Amino acid sequence: MPERNLLFNCPYHHKIHCMKILVVDDERDIQTLFEQRFRKEIRDKALEFAFAFSGEDALSYLNRHEHEAVLILSDINMPGMSGLELLGHIKQKYLKPPPVVMMITAYGDADNFNMAKELGADDFLTKPVDFTLLKEKLKNIQ
Repeated sequence: MPERNLLFNCPYHHKIHCMKILVVDDERDIQTLFEQRFRKEIRDKALEFAFAFSGEDALSYLNRHEHEAVLILSDINMPGMSGLELLGHIKQKYLKPPPVVMMITAYGDADNFNMAKELGADDFLTKPVDFTLLKEKLKNIQ
């Protein structure tokens, strides 16, 4: 992966940098889960999370905050626009700098994995999310 500056100013404090992560999942309890598991990182302003509960909401967010999200974590299976459709839109439109996109799925099926790889997914996680593994992956992005 090409080296690029992945740190952006947080709105909370001008001198501290943090990574902004957009989490896209139709299960609303995912927000509470991420906020609990990343409580320290959020408090320390190392990470900032935004949440969208559909692919359509995620695109709307990205249109309003185009260069803010450095990492997008998206569920594959959602009603309406699937995570795969969202991935296709992201990889076509958001090029400079391109956000890292990790796909999350409850299914380990090869079809979704292969399709996401073809569409340009950067990485994969399975549900339930292994937060220890995710934190290690985030360290490699920063």
